[in-house]
Amino acid sequence: MLNKIVIVLDVISGLFLIITILLHSGRGSGMSELFGGSSTLSGGTALERTLDRVTVVTAIVWGLCTFWLAWKWTP
Repeated sequence: MLNKIVIVLDVISGLFLIITILLHSGRGSGMSELFGGSSTLSGGTALERTLDRVTVVTAIVWGLCTFWLAWKWTP
């Protein structure tokens, strides 16, 4: 039962991780600047910093779920 919940959480966090990575701006203007304005030299806009935090938290959740499934998976 717990493995099923972790599988669902792993898939959802993986898809959300893909979306948040694609929202980051590259060398030019990206999707994150569409809502947050232009970036400055001090590390970007508040939206970009928030997007960084969300991406890191999502990556940690995805990594922990993947580790759990690799450790406890029994088909």
